[in-house]
Amino acid sequence: MQCQCQLPTRHSLYGQKVFHQATRTRVRQKAARTQAVAVTQIPTSLSTSRVWEAAYEQLQMEKGVCNLIQKYSPEAVRERALSSPDATFQILVRGLTMTGVLGGFFLGLAWDRISLQADTPGRVQFRAAQLREILTSLGPSFVKAGQVLASRPDIVREDYMNELCTLQDDVPSFPDDQAFGILQEELGRPIAEVFSSISERPIAAASLGQVYKAVLRETGQEVAVKVQRPGVEPIIFRDLFIFRALARLVNSTSKRKLGCNAQLIVDEFGEKLLEELDYLQEARNIQDFYRNFSNDPKVKIPWVRRDLSGPRVLCMEWIDGIRCTDPAAIRASGMDVAEFIRCGVVTGLRQLLEFGLFHGDPHPGNIFAMPDGRIAYVDFGNVAELSQTNKQTLIDAIVHAVNEDYEGMADDFIKLEIWQDSMGRSLADFNFRTVTSKFNEFGCTVPHPDSERFLGHFRALLTQEGICLTLSPEFHFLEVAYPYVARRLLTAEDPILRERLFQVSLLTCVVNLAVAVCQLLLAGWLAGWLAGW
Repeated sequence: MQCQCQLPTRHSLYGQKVFHQATRTRVRQKAARTQAVAVTQIPTSLSTSRVWEAAYEQLQMEKGVCNLIQKYSPEAVRERALSSPDATFQILVRGLTMTGVLGGFFLGLAWDRISLQADTPGRVQFRAAQLREILTSLGPSFVKAGQVLASRPDIVREDYMNELCTLQDDVPSFPDDQAFGILQEELGRPIAEVFSSISERPIAAASLGQVYKAVLRETGQEVAVKVQRPGVEPIIFRDLFIFRALARLVNSTSKRKLGCNAQLIVDEFGEKLLEELDYLQEARNIQDFYRNFSNDPKVKIPWVRRDLSGPRVLCMEWIDGIRCTDPAAIRASGMDVAEFIRCGVVTGLRQLLEFGLFHGDPHPGNIFAMPDGRIAYVDFGNVAELSQTNKQTLIDAIVHAVNEDYEGMADDFIKLEIWQDSMGRSLADFNFRTVTSKFNEFGCTVPHPDSERFLGHFRALLTQEGICLTLSPEFHFLEVAYPYVARRLLTAEDPILRERLFQVSLLTCVVNLAVAVCQLLLAGWLAGWLAGW
């Protein structure tokens, strides 16, 4: 007997009210405790730095090692942006360029609204394409920002999101002679000594670099060679400096209306951007994933040649599969789609709940279906970690939601620091499409988070859920994920995780028992009715 657990509709309004009240109460209690111990006001940048240092130390203690190297700080951004003699002039010109181009776009949106054309399909498509072209013209920082927006269905409408998705693997390339010059400089020897052949044109171009297909001379193996765009680092530091200045202005004028610290959002964006700039860091990320999935026959992680990689060049195994951007080709290949979906869901959950190291950008262009049915990942520049404490709290939130314990769920989200006072906004504004299909109809307001990194965990799962729904419209996350989660909790050495399994199992038994009793009563009633008839 199978039972698909759903949050009962009759409890939804009451549950939302309890959850909302509990969240507000706990936020205020936390704020009061914070104010009680605050003796002096700490500058925002220093406070943020200490928060990240504490999180970094926590990961080191819990895992024994931490592979993500933090290179970002507001002070470093300021120092690098102002390092050249004409830095002030360059920043001024860049700021005016940004203001002029983006200002013209928003004036166009205002005119569309005044002329009552804002929602006409043709005008919306035109503006979406215009925004994509503007972001492309403004350079790598804006292209990366567009890619981030393309994975945020909670704040970007679908037609704009679909247009911005093209920024993930359809960005204008830079000249090949420049790319080969950088490659030879990083290799320290002629390209022909390392590769017996290399494609004349890039196979793909992205915001920070472009990829060539080559063959290693010594082994004959096919490899992907990623080369960074020339001069991209100074531009990014300059842009981040301007972004922080604008964020400071936003904080001073409308921080309460915005509901978050805009500078923290810029800092999070900048930190991830600088991580992706360092190809040696990406090589370390690939090695970590390769080690984690080395014994999994259903997952393909490419090997990397560290000796042929550098800060601006990455040499890794060539993945020859079908991109998940082409679901029709996957179905036409004769692959077992149901098994491929199951493999993808389990792989994503293992990253979160087992390894605590997950792919932060699993859009369809970065996931391949291999001919033998395996799932393959590429592009490991955006990788994030989840601490053991947060893994347990995430499981708590799922259990509390299933048990309709909304106060407990509010506690969990406060612990994760992704909730704050919603300032009276309606709970019905947000469709909580997160970890399982149980939440599909559960509405609540999502305030802007102070921890953008943690929302990446949810976005990663949500993105993979979208891929699965494209391949199979009947896909239900819980039905595929529950067997893995149950095995994970059952075999866990941690007694806290086993307690979570007991709570879920107890709830499932109660539901199944109730269904069985109802079936027996119905059968008895039918038997009596038939006997009387």
